[in-house]
Amino acid sequence: GESGVPADLDGTRSRAATLIAMPLRFIPAIHRITHQIGLSIGASGLAVSQGEAHILAHLAGNGVCTIADLHQALAHKRSTLTSILDRLAKRKWIVRQTSAADRRSFVIALTPSGKICARKVLWHLESVEHHLEKGLTPAEKKQLAELLARLDVTAHH
Repeated sequence: GESGVPADLDGTRSRAATLIAMPLRFIPAIHRITHQIGLSIGASGLAVSQGEAHILAHLAGNGVCTIADLHQALAHKRSTLTSILDRLAKRKWIVRQTSAADRRSFVIALTPSGKICARKVLWHLESVEHHLEKGLTPAEKKQLAELLARLDVTAHH
């Protein structure tokens, strides 16, 4: 094509080639994927927001966590995290408990009903992830994980 990117058989550029030719090459794709995951959560019938889903899935996979653990894992602003935790507590899916290790801090734990919901959310997100990685070789999955980790570090700074 004129941009120096080869055209596909049907005359259109591949999605990757289009991304390379755009002024913003990665942010739109990351946004689109994140948005699609949010839509998937909304269509799942789980009745949770994307932020709630990620916290519930994290708790389902990791057990009791501190607020600092959740902040580290999900990078929410502390005020956003507190707001989401308040909503989950109101639904009686989590409880905040004083940490046995440090009585000045709190840990977040799932309630029995929260564990049921969190397992459903985790299963749903795992199935979305499985769908996203379907067709990738083990080497490509490893490379993707490494690239995402590098992007995460770079975006954080």
